[in-house]
Amino acid sequence: MSEVATTEKGALGWAGAGAWVRQRARNLAPFATLVLLVVFFTTTTDSFLNLVNLRNILAQVATLSVVATGVTFVLLCGEIDLSIASVAMMTGVVASMLFGTAHFPDALALLVGLAAATILGALNGLSTTRVGLPSFVATLATMQIASGLAQNFTRGNIVYTIPPLLKYLGGAYIGTKDPFRIPVVILTGIAVLGAGHVVLRYTRFGRTIYMTGSNREAARLSGINTKNIVTACLAICAASAGAAGMLNTGRLGSAQSYGLDDMLLDGVSAVVLGGTSLFGGEGGIKNTIMGLLIFGVLNNGLNQLQLDIFMRMWVRGVILLAALIINIYALRMRNAPTKA
Repeated sequence: MSEVATTEKGALGWAGAGAWVRQRARNLAPFATLVLLVVFFTTTTDSFLNLVNLRNILAQVATLSVVATGVTFVLLCGEIDLSIASVAMMTGVVASMLFGTAHFPDALALLVGLAAATILGALNGLSTTRVGLPSFVATLATMQIASGLAQNFTRGNIVYTIPPLLKYLGGAYIGTKDPFRIPVVILTGIAVLGAGHVVLRYTRFGRTIYMTGSNREAARLSGINTKNIVTACLAICAASAGAAGMLNTGRLGSAQSYGLDDMLLDGVSAVVLGGTSLFGGEGGIKNTIMGLLIFGVLNNGLNQLQLDIFMRMWVRGVILLAALIINIYALRMRNAPTKA
């Protein structure tokens, strides 16, 4: 083989490798971020890779994973839901008060609470698709409604009569000995993520979500009822927020109309950190899982370092901002035209 042919072959090989990296940049960037965080906290703390601590990381993001599943559906449509935290708090209050005050069976109380959250999500969808409000504005109004209902129901008090089923889902363990004593909430989070992945990856509904998010007008012209798709995704997001709110109620052993203000920012951050686009059509549950792991490792690692609580928030914010910027540049790299 001539020297020129060898050089050309090498150049083609490097070009192919570069194209492969560009196409997978959105997935590689979050993975690289996770690896860097794990390496950093492993070298700077004594017990980060301890099996009990790794289990704690999963437990810490288990409730968030339920929220993030619904957020993934909404972001894939190119929409946003600001009512997540308020709907979560309202649902926990409704389920607990139906059980403790109205004496509903615990399973029925949970179902009614979940139905209430889903109805608010459907209201978001109808306001967005039928009335024409931006989802930002529609869900901002629903946030006020849900928060107001939760405060009106509780009158500012904490509700301690929690359905036993919620206590089990939020606080029970399977197994008796560490590190194989697994919180049920972890299994619940895995189940919700798995169901979301199956729907998005293997169903016609999932494919229409991606088409709607990628190019809504083209999807509409191809026969997809994009209004129904967006409404369904907002309803799913609200239902997942409600489920997460009830899980959090079971974990804490009480329901209240405040205390989940970080859920919105954390849920959206986790999904976007994993590589799902804010503009719709790109990403999925596998990306969300990666983002949840980044989020969990970061929070746990900062706790392991025993940073001052007043420093922890801004340090976490700086790291999250850096990771998001890396993801944006990874997307630009992927979409950059290939040189001839």
